[in-house]
Amino acid sequence: MSGDSVVVGSFVAADYLVFALMLLVSAAVGVYYAWTDRGQQSSGDFLMGGRRLTALPVSLSLTASFMSAITVLSNPAEVYRYGANIGYYALSYIFTMVVTSEVFLPVFYRLAITSTYEYLELRFNRATRLLGTFLFIIQTILYTGIVIYAPALALNQVTGMDLWGAVVSTGVVCTFYCTMGGLKAVVWTDVFQLGVMVAGFLSVIIRSVVVQGGVLPIISDSQQGGRLNFWDFDTSPLRRHTFWTITFGGAFVWISIYGINQAQVQRYISCKSLNMQDCESLYINLLGLWSILLCSVFAGMCLFSVYKNCDPWTAGLVSAPDQLMPYLVMDILRDYPGLPGLFVAATYSGSLSTVSSSINALAAVTVEDLIKPYTDMSEKHLSWISKGLSIMFGIVCIGMAGLASVMGGILQAVISIFGIIGGPLLGVFTLGILCPFANSKGALSGLVSGLVVSLWVGIGAQIYPPPPGMSRPLSLTTEGFPVDGKPVLADNWYSLSYLYFSPIGTIIAISVGLLVSLMTGGRKLKVESRLTLMKEDTTVYHLFKFFKDRVTSQSEKLEMTVDRNKKIGSSNPAFCDVELDLTKSSIPT
Repeated sequence: MSGDSVVVGSFVAADYLVFALMLLVSAAVGVYYAWTDRGQQSSGDFLMGGRRLTALPVSLSLTASFMSAITVLSNPAEVYRYGANIGYYALSYIFTMVVTSEVFLPVFYRLAITSTYEYLELRFNRATRLLGTFLFIIQTILYTGIVIYAPALALNQVTGMDLWGAVVSTGVVCTFYCTMGGLKAVVWTDVFQLGVMVAGFLSVIIRSVVVQGGVLPIISDSQQGGRLNFWDFDTSPLRRHTFWTITFGGAFVWISIYGINQAQVQRYISCKSLNMQDCESLYINLLGLWSILLCSVFAGMCLFSVYKNCDPWTAGLVSAPDQLMPYLVMDILRDYPGLPGLFVAATYSGSLSTVSSSINALAAVTVEDLIKPYTDMSEKHLSWISKGLSIMFGIVCIGMAGLASVMGGILQAVISIFGIIGGPLLGVFTLGILCPFANSKGALSGLVSGLVVSLWVGIGAQIYPPPPGMSRPLSLTTEGFPVDGKPVLADNWYSLSYLYFSPIGTIIAISVGLLVSLMTGGRKLKVESRLTLMKEDTTVYHLFKFFKDRVTSQSEKLEMTVDRNKKIGSSNPAFCDVELDLTKSSIPT
């Protein structure tokens, strides 16, 4: 490290040019689709892309939607402080894609719904649908506020740009292209912004590898610093990050996002067909998730390797862990004009892709769940209302960024929000799809119960944070990271890993829902088969049928061969008849 590394650099003209170019392209995509689709007047065209999208752009958009500025800033800081075991999210992504494609996707696609929460009314009743919609709106606005604030924080740190000026500009650009181009614009800007995110990560990683003298020294430093903590199989639910909390707890969080979250489901059902386009998009998206995760984890290892002997956070050179990556960027890339701008553009791209998805999803559920059922408007009017709602939600999300500015660690705050609200919602959808005897009383009771317990745990964990012995931050060269301490018994409940908030909400919602349904006559309930998972929906059924047909076909061929041999060898009636005729012949000799 150079002696002047404590001074954070500032943007030059090339950096601003790269940054402005990213914003310009994003806005241009919105204008393009507003122009090309100007003749389409329905809300379905605006909110669902006319259900004509294909697998590749949808898959990249799925990846970009929730791989936001949170990933760019917080994942590397997480590795720097707690170790690289967040790489186990790669396993939770696999579970997520399998469950989504096998359980939720076939039902939603078959029903051709625009809002996910429409399913709750079809399966249960309107009260359950409205509560689900309300919870989704609250969850998404809170989440989007954090996502807008995160890149603004990075910009403020590395350039000195006004924090709230950056917050407002983020919201304005997102709102502009969402309102102009609808879902098509959101999907195609996501594709572009994902490319910018990967390029930004690679610029930091490649330069770090050069500075540190190769990949092996970085891995060696991470190993010696205890950052390669992949062998942590502690089963205690109180530990913040272990193999079990990340793979099991993380799977619940991501299933609640990919399986039932409006922003993601809206993309599946905008595809041309279920069997090919949707499943392809999910599994191509899995490759995208792995790539971004790998980049973010290795970037965190680079961060630790560079600062292993001079930690800028505990030395007071940055005010929060989420500013560590921007600090590294300006430290090692200051002599390469344009590259700091590329990284900040990557951070900003992550934010834009997520916020635009959220705004579009919020507009969709509001139109479908809160306006359409109660009015008789034309499709043209609904299209204009959808655009107006995009503007309104853009403004609301900018306002909610103020709340994010007073919250703690960004990554944990985001996942806590998704766990507390997403868990109970996942539970009620699972009840409807997998349990034919679950009734509306059970669904509503389960949803409320799951929410109450999740809120209890989540809010308790904020008020009484778990002791350092459970979160186990890893040591750095400067003091300030206590590693000892045991929670008292009363604190155990609140010391649960934040990744378990979602499983708790899901399990409580399903358990209470089943119990109440059975007590209120659920066994007599007759549910339309299209509203539940059918055996024909699953890959296992089709694989079984395929192999069964193959075996049957082979058996039939074998039987035909044996039968033909029998007929030819001993029972040819023509042969016997001729033989008999010859013996009885009365022809004179």
